[in-house]
Amino acid sequence: MTKITAAITAVGKYLPDYALTNKELETMVDTNDEWITTRTGIKERRILKGEGLGTSFMAIKAAEDLLQKSNTNPEDIDMVIVATATPDMPVASTAAYTASKIGATNAFSYDLQAACSSFLYGMSTASSYIESGRYKKVLLIGADKMSSIIDYTDRATCIIFGDGAGAVLFEPNEENLGLQDEYLRSDGIGREFLKIDAGGSILPANEDTVKNKRHFVHQEGRTVFKFAVSNMADVAEKMLTRNNLTKEEIQWLVPHQANKRIIEATANRVGLEDEKVMMNIHKYGNTTSATLPLLLADYEKELNKGDNLIFAAFGGGFTWGAIYLKWAYNS
Repeated sequence: MTKITAAITAVGKYLPDYALTNKELETMVDTNDEWITTRTGIKERRILKGEGLGTSFMAIKAAEDLLQKSNTNPEDIDMVIVATATPDMPVASTAAYTASKIGATNAFSYDLQAACSSFLYGMSTASSYIESGRYKKVLLIGADKMSSIIDYTDRATCIIFGDGAGAVLFEPNEENLGLQDEYLRSDGIGREFLKIDAGGSILPANEDTVKNKRHFVHQEGRTVFKFAVSNMADVAEKMLTRNNLTKEEIQWLVPHQANKRIIEATANRVGLEDEKVMMNIHKYGNTTSATLPLLLADYEKELNKGDNLIFAAFGGGFTWGAIYLKWAYNS
């Protein structure tokens, strides 16, 4: 019996029109373009403007882009997962709303939250559903409106994050293409280093939490950087050694776009040249759950059937991991 693997068969993306440049940030906080570029690699990031527009707006746009490009009937989709750290609202599912708006009337849907590792974890989840044989088309969307939880007077965080969304379609494959291996980890030690203090069940919103800006992202940059560098590099290397892959056999590293120095450290660990490393952090900043699918969308025309891709991500919690995937089609 032929083994069923889960392959990515289509991609889509959406980015807001407004670009927040380093030059503009210089007028908002005590920083400068050279400092930001040197330490992060970011030149600008996209910001979603407009009353009443949340993460679902971008998720819907990215899904529609995928459906249109791949000529996929939304009614054929079995499942929609929205990987996000910024759902439209508490309790009500962003994925369910997204599925309804794109016409995926036969799909069941839910949100998946693992900070910047959300999309990576979502790849594992979507693939497992496909490999089980129960479902044929799983739409995985990574989307975040990070501007909704960023304090633009805090120079430690406001320079890093941007808004955006990317989508991929997983389908069964009988050529041994698609997801080959995964190594996903988490460690609650990271809870205190990258978080939003208020708005959850421990500290519900009140007048003081709003006044004291406790609903914005706070991170201890040095600690997070240290953990991210070591763990992303470790899991990327593990994917190669565990699958007996040489660096020559890897066509692309697909790293979470948190910081250019973290990306370079991961690439160096596995010995990959710059031309094998996907990077768009200079254009978009850290879009959290959207970084990995946005990379695939931006580099889609350079991908060839059978290419070996190593995905790696690190996020709050802490959460991190790597996935080895064989690309399934030529653009």
